[in-house]
Amino acid sequence: MKARRNKKQIPSFRKLIKTSKVKLENKLKNKQFKQQSTLKKYRKEQRKLRQAVKDAVSKKPIPLENPKEKRPGKRIEREEEEEEALPLDMMDEDDLQLMKDLGQRASFLTRDLSSSEPVHAKKRKHEHIIDKYEKIPRTLQTAPEKELIHLLPIKDKSGIIPQTREKPVTDSNKDEEDQEEERELEEITEEPIQELTIEEHLIERKKKLQEKKMHIAALASAILSDPESNIKKLKELRSMLMEQDPDVAVTVRKLVIVSLMELFKDITPSYKIRPLTEAEKSTKTRKETQKLREFEEGLVSQYKFYLENLEQMVKDWKQRKLKKSNVVSLKAYKGLAEVAVKSLCELLVALPHFNFHNNIIVLIVPLMNDVSKSISEMCCEAVKKLFKQDKLGQASLGVIKVISGFVKGRNYEVRPEMLKTFLCLRIKEVEVKKDTEDMNKPKKFMTFKEKRKSLSRMQRKWKKAEEKLERELREAEASESAEKKLKLHTETLNIVFVTYFRILKKAQRSPLLPAVLEGLAKFAHLINVEFFDDLLVVLHTLIESGDLSYQESLHCVQTAFHILSGQGDVLNIDPMKFYTHLYKTLFKLHAGATNEGVEIVLQCLDVMLTKRRKQVSQQRALAFIKRLCTLALHVLPNSSIGILATTRILMHTFPKTDLLLDSESQGSGVFLPELDEPEYCNAQNTALWELHALRRHYHPIVQRFAAHLIAGAPSEGSGALKPELSRRSAAELFEAYSMAEMTFNPPVESSNPKIKGKVLQGDSFLNEDLNQLIKRYSSEVATELPLDFTKYLKTSLH
Repeated sequence: MKARRNKKQIPSFRKLIKTSKVKLENKLKNKQFKQQSTLKKYRKEQRKLRQAVKDAVSKKPIPLENPKEKRPGKRIEREEEEEEALPLDMMDEDDLQLMKDLGQRASFLTRDLSSSEPVHAKKRKHEHIIDKYEKIPRTLQTAPEKELIHLLPIKDKSGIIPQTREKPVTDSNKDEEDQEEERELEEITEEPIQELTIEEHLIERKKKLQEKKMHIAALASAILSDPESNIKKLKELRSMLMEQDPDVAVTVRKLVIVSLMELFKDITPSYKIRPLTEAEKSTKTRKETQKLREFEEGLVSQYKFYLENLEQMVKDWKQRKLKKSNVVSLKAYKGLAEVAVKSLCELLVALPHFNFHNNIIVLIVPLMNDVSKSISEMCCEAVKKLFKQDKLGQASLGVIKVISGFVKGRNYEVRPEMLKTFLCLRIKEVEVKKDTEDMNKPKKFMTFKEKRKSLSRMQRKWKKAEEKLERELREAEASESAEKKLKLHTETLNIVFVTYFRILKKAQRSPLLPAVLEGLAKFAHLINVEFFDDLLVVLHTLIESGDLSYQESLHCVQTAFHILSGQGDVLNIDPMKFYTHLYKTLFKLHAGATNEGVEIVLQCLDVMLTKRRKQVSQQRALAFIKRLCTLALHVLPNSSIGILATTRILMHTFPKTDLLLDSESQGSGVFLPELDEPEYCNAQNTALWELHALRRHYHPIVQRFAAHLIAGAPSEGSGALKPELSRRSAAELFEAYSMAEMTFNPPVESSNPKIKGKVLQGDSFLNEDLNQLIKRYSSEVATELPLDFTKYLKTSLH
């Protein structure tokens, strides 16, 4: 027989969809009620079982000799029946006594079975604990029915596939389970933690640090690969600045600071991002434009937060604030602050065009005057670098404004290094002209009349299209005009000179004065002519006061002649007092501390004598040449080389000064070396006998220069200098041989054990000449020189 077909079929998905919403809701409610009722029944049964167990534990055994005394009649009847059942007359007295003793005890047959207490309680003390757990009924873990939620179906080749999801059922016993878990966790935490050894701690720290490094590298590489899509990862990377693990907190924060700094340098655009207006926000844009806007907004906001974090680190270090978390110690604050300041300096130089550059300037300028020398030098070097690479002058103007206000606010009590940064400004007349020449001058287009006269119709059409294209290209380049650049430079110089003049007027005894004089010497040719007379009077007053050091007075002289060599040529000013001052103070130079002023002296001589050759008389030139040759005898070799090179240039500039090489006197009078006036010392009546002493100098280059000057400083022939010496200026030679004498090769062994000199590192001809010098003097030094030549050579080189 065929199996009877089941008429009750499972409804299809379409029928389920067609069923009304009310029916579905009722079905869901019925299922919920069923689940609730089953849960209630289950809880009720559990409660009853627990109560039964409690009752069984609380009951005590009833002794047989103490029955309840509520019904005395029944008690008497029961005693009579027992007496009838037991023929006591037939028992002995010992047996009767035994039976009575047994009746006093509870036996297995007579005791109450509902009691869970053991019979021999005194013998087994811990037996009731085991029985207590054994008597408790087991709880059955009955999982409630899982309710399904119908989702949208999926259509496949095979047909429609229904989709369902389980609905989570709330358990009433969940609170009890949570409480038990909390208790277990408390018990675990109460257990003593095993302390790690130092080696294990270091290994653990290294492992953590490696994980953090990998995480930082992954985030940074993701941002660099696609900045517009992964701009949100900047926030994740910046959140690591608040690392709370005390083992790696300081190192991770430093790594994140440097990583973010490099990221911003790479992904920042070459333009300033402005905030969007309300009209721009409301207009609809393309997806690419919207994506670019989101990237720019995210970049600016994260850059702002990053700068705020760096500022807070520096403030915490300055104020010595200890955070509540106590993750970073006070000693580690300085290291974090140094890394933060270094990042700010890098951003100051790398992103002068981007947002918040003025905020970085306001942070950096006070740190230029910081007590910490390393941070002060770091900030000053960053500002110098910014000045050197700033061609337009916009960023330099912002820094100069802040520095000028800071110096005035501190009442001129700041580090001189702050004002020395002004020397790196790119404001020179030559550079300005060069930059203006490089600028694209606006091209003049032909007028309509000119086109009509000289061009045909087709040529005019092509010319029009070409001019239109050139205009578009010029707008796209957005090149700054030379006028704007000149205006910025003028404003910057005005602020610089205002700062300099304030210090000259109000703080003449300030340590800033050398930096001011040096700056005036550099920018003197750009000062307005109206200030020349007053400025020269101030400089001469400073020199005559005697409060200045030797180098400061030389800077005053240098400044005065820079002023007169530029726009001051048109003024009728006699700078004789400055010539006199330099001539008088030349002998203050010696081989000791004042040797540092030789470079400034050489620069002053170049400006005073060589560049102003038309205003210098022959008597003055002769006096200076004589004094310079005398000075070359008692200074270091590098200074002697620079001074003799200047003498050579003066002999070429003033050809008639070769009369000093002749021993015969010319004119009347006697040379007065002690007189401080170069015009009236009768220098024409003396000779350069110092050159013969310098010809026997131990340094070979000094010997060459002395022999060259004795021969009349010829340009050709046997007495001429090598090109390596003749083509260099006096300042260049002084600097080159100063650097050469600071470094030495290993000692050179000679035949004479008393002579062990050191060869200078520098040009090859210098090393060769000194080796020859040591060989030549190895046999003669003991007889010709009273001093030990080795010591003499060493002290001279040092």
